[in-house]
Amino acid sequence: MANAEHSGATEIQARLRVARLALWLVAAVLALREVAVVLSTPRGERLTDLETWVGPDGVLHVKGSLYDSTRFTGTPFGGLVLKPLTRAAEQALGWGWTFGTLLLVVALGLVAARALPQPVGRRTSLLAAPVAISLLMLSLPVRNTLYLGQTSIIPVLLVLVACFAVRGERVSGLLVGLAAALQPTVLLFAALLWFTGRRRGALTTVAAFAAGTALAWAALPHDSYTYWVHHIAGTGLGGPADDLANQSLHGLLLRLGVSGPLEISLFLALGAAVAALGVRRAVRYARDGQLLLAVAITGCAAIAVSPTTWQHQLLWVLLAVVGRVGKRASDRYVWPVAVVVVMTLPTTMLLPHISALYPLRNNLVLLAALAAATVIPFLSRTSPYYRTPIPAQFAPAAPARFRRVPLLPFLRRVLTRPNLLLELLLLRVTYAAYQQVRLAATGGSNSAGRATAEKHGQQVLDLERLLHIDIEHWANHAVVKVDWLRNFFDFYYESFHFVVPLSVLAVLYWRRPVDYRWARASLGFATLLALVGFWLYPLAPPRLMPALGVIDTVHGVQDFSKPDYGTLTALTNQYAAMPSLHFGWSLWCGVVIAVIAPRWWMKGLGLLHPLFTVSAIVATGNHWVLDAVGGAVVVAGGFGLSYLFQGPRGRTGAVVAEAEAADQERAPARRDTAPRP
Repeated sequence: MANAEHSGATEIQARLRVARLALWLVAAVLALREVAVVLSTPRGERLTDLETWVGPDGVLHVKGSLYDSTRFTGTPFGGLVLKPLTRAAEQALGWGWTFGTLLLVVALGLVAARALPQPVGRRTSLLAAPVAISLLMLSLPVRNTLYLGQTSIIPVLLVLVACFAVRGERVSGLLVGLAAALQPTVLLFAALLWFTGRRRGALTTVAAFAAGTALAWAALPHDSYTYWVHHIAGTGLGGPADDLANQSLHGLLLRLGVSGPLEISLFLALGAAVAALGVRRAVRYARDGQLLLAVAITGCAAIAVSPTTWQHQLLWVLLAVVGRVGKRASDRYVWPVAVVVVMTLPTTMLLPHISALYPLRNNLVLLAALAAATVIPFLSRTSPYYRTPIPAQFAPAAPARFRRVPLLPFLRRVLTRPNLLLELLLLRVTYAAYQQVRLAATGGSNSAGRATAEKHGQQVLDLERLLHIDIEHWANHAVVKVDWLRNFFDFYYESFHFVVPLSVLAVLYWRRPVDYRWARASLGFATLLALVGFWLYPLAPPRLMPALGVIDTVHGVQDFSKPDYGTLTALTNQYAAMPSLHFGWSLWCGVVIAVIAPRWWMKGLGLLHPLFTVSAIVATGNHWVLDAVGGAVVVAGGFGLSYLFQGPRGRTGAVVAEAEAADQERAPARRDTAPRP
């Protein structure tokens, strides 16, 4: 028995070592990638903020004011600290700055991992550091800092070191004060120190900030006047204050059209409210033992109240990922996933191009910071749900025909409904990635893959002629002659591609959560397989084959003399035809409805959708017949992969229904046999 337990512990330790090594390898690869991106960018396009100091002889040195070009956005104290670097050669400084920034990122990740609220398991502590560094490398603020050559990582690192890596209130206060001298809104941390009982540290913070600022006034009086008085603490430096890159309340109000005294009054009032509420919440979580979360909340409040907060200064939001939200285990992933997605992906991928959503999309990072600082209900460590959330309920495993199925048994069928916000977020991100891959499959434009796509189109046409299924030209011209039929197929092609799958998913989500997860996984696998097809085999549809004579009934007449043609070429890859996801998604809908619908007429109605879709895609000239065959293949592959990884779906719903019925039948018996008082 003892040997067995020792063997099991040894195996777990070995797996932990392998996992930790793999995560460190991922972090190293991401770091090397960022270095390669920066150093491979031509001069003049990289480290542009450092070029503020480039002199005519190629050696960095400052002449005149730091703010002559308005490209330097730091404080005069920051310029004073960095001034010794101006004697370095430009190329040497560029290399040193890039690798130095990477070291700062690594140090930041190590300190953040060490600052996780206790108690944490040994597995978490071993894996936290490489995960934190990888997330930092992927985040937009770090990537932006590396690309521009900015110093915004230094204040964040100074605050974290002050709170978690040094002893003594005065040393901590000194580090926070230096960070505030580099980024003035960091002075808000003095309030956090004061109200958490470290008043000596708070006073030291204010004194260090005042000393650093006074030193800069003495050494650079003109620059200090320019920054603090003329530009009102840097407002207007680095670009217009209403620029989308300025994710602060000041920038938000300007983008909403508010200006003048009204805007200033609103900004001051809202800023004071956010600062007060943020510090109050931060103090509460600091006293609860979640100091890293308290630091993140204070930093998010500082983002909002700053007159200008550029993208490289938004790192505080990523630290808020440590907060725990939600009582259910299925809800626990919503907040961290949302934070990571917002901080690593451009906002254009998160929200669609709809004008009504522009105010939300243009201020998404600011809204995330405001949410973290003021409204997100992070759990207290005293909450019973902090360490043990309500577990998910799993359906009984259905027997599979193959011994090793499912390959991933931990992906069990969950009975409870998944979190809707998380589902919508993942759906949007997945679709945005799908669009990017479609376009990238031809080199980023339709002209880049036109010759190859037309060559593949001829290959498909030759194969269809061999099989005697080349009906595209005949079907297209037959439908064009009948106006009502042409209008019907055009409408069906344009309208039902997204509406029907989303409706099926919505009904399953609400009425059949277990089947929703099965259907969603199958659809995701099918779409992933289709993207591989788009990448490997770009194919021109019949309407884009110049010699075929097919009439494009949906998009209008094409001018084949132009490299890019068609009304949709700016939006999507016109050569992503094989396999046809129009037919594939419709077939998925038909199969799901046929499997789940309780009545035969519902099943038949569901199967009509793929029939109408395949007729529409061929009649309108948008797909070959073999494209539909390819769509059927990837859908079959999607259902197959879902079965392979998660096991069969078939009897899951029946087993659950039988269990519920059995419970209802046993309920009266339990009441009858219950002891009477």
